[in-house]
Amino acid sequence: MPKRHGFSCDPGELRSLAQVVLERARHAGANGCDCDVSEAYGLTVTVRKGQPDTIEHNRDRSVGVSIYLGERPKVRRGHASTSDFSRAALEQTVDAALAIARHTAEDECAGLPDAELLARERPDLDLFHPWGLSTEEAIDIARRCEAAAFSVSKKIRNSEGATLAAHQSQFVFANSLGFEGGYPGSRHWISCSVIAEDNGLMQRDDWFSAARVPAKLAEPQALGRYAGQRAVARLGARKIATCRAPVLFEAPAALQLIGHFVSAVNGGNLYRKTSFLVDSLGRQVFSPLVRIEERPHEKRGMASTPFDEEGVATRSRAVVRDGVVEGYFLGSYSARKLGLKTTGNAGGHHNLVVRSAGPDFAGMLKKLGRGLLVTELMGQGVNLVTGDYSRGAAGYWVDGGEIRFPVEEITIAGNLKDMFKGIVAVGSDVLVRSGRSSGSILVENMTIAGD
Repeated sequence: MPKRHGFSCDPGELRSLAQVVLERARHAGANGCDCDVSEAYGLTVTVRKGQPDTIEHNRDRSVGVSIYLGERPKVRRGHASTSDFSRAALEQTVDAALAIARHTAEDECAGLPDAELLARERPDLDLFHPWGLSTEEAIDIARRCEAAAFSVSKKIRNSEGATLAAHQSQFVFANSLGFEGGYPGSRHWISCSVIAEDNGLMQRDDWFSAARVPAKLAEPQALGRYAGQRAVARLGARKIATCRAPVLFEAPAALQLIGHFVSAVNGGNLYRKTSFLVDSLGRQVFSPLVRIEERPHEKRGMASTPFDEEGVATRSRAVVRDGVVEGYFLGSYSARKLGLKTTGNAGGHHNLVVRSAGPDFAGMLKKLGRGLLVTELMGQGVNLVTGDYSRGAAGYWVDGGEIRFPVEEITIAGNLKDMFKGIVAVGSDVLVRSGRSSGSILVENMTIAGD
């Protein structure tokens, strides 16, 4: 495997740059230092109505430096960054971070992670699969994807475009505790969004696919056809009368529901007490059938990593078991604020998997019986402090376990505490997006506000 691929530096050069930063910090009298040296390149094209709409080539580089002065509990932190890889610029960035640290307030929770928690083993997770597309090839793929959407029906009258993106990156993270690690990664995706029209009324829908490996992306024409079918199926949508009924969250909407839980047990929200799940460790939060696992070492996983943004080793664990919260998402700072240990989640979670032991999508509709299938959520009506939930929604009314007609201009409301405990099934129609994996989720009873 060539060292550089499309990068301007090889991994050894990135490591050398990191060492320049650490050496400068050491000679300047810093008690601790960490730095992240990264570069990325990629191509993004969007085709709209058969013609190239946007073509973007990106090439980025960055060095971020954090300096720590003093020892806990009296630590001052300063941070600075640059996109210039020259030695002079790196030294100036260290000096800038030092100057900031000297003028910040002492913080008893700041500082590098505990040395014994740093990653010692670095498994190869097979995360780098560059996609050497030319601009013309990318345009052709996006064009075929969009054309497939238009071929679904003459009712597909307009398009927001089909987009293809191929992105590659690499980084090295190092700190003054002796940790140094990094790896290259790739992220590619295809998306399509089209608009259907009938009798002057319009509906839009979309679909997308993302993967580390180009060959694992959905076939472009199949993705486009599905996006077109979804848009056409929403034509003739109507309001429904206000009622209380069970709600089935289609897998993409279900992943948003899980995202609210992730935010609620994030260290920052917990120590600031801006979460309805403060002190929820060991408590029953979900129905007993819910299990959520974190699997950071999955091969080719979109959120896989052997260590977090502080160099702390990641590990597989149950975050929720039988509905009981067994873990938060903590970096070193938030863990110290809470009197706990970091969970290796500085920078976010790593491949969350919701156990999907229920039936397939058709079976989930049967289990729903009569109620609302939600395929789209709108607005930001979630209060993490109280758990109150109220969001605009669109989808389909289901009766007798079958879809009857599309629904729009409604609001679904409840409280996340009740919604989580009211989960009665998680389907086997599993979808993976943004490092989260779940099937559709059925909640037994919610308020649906319509006419």
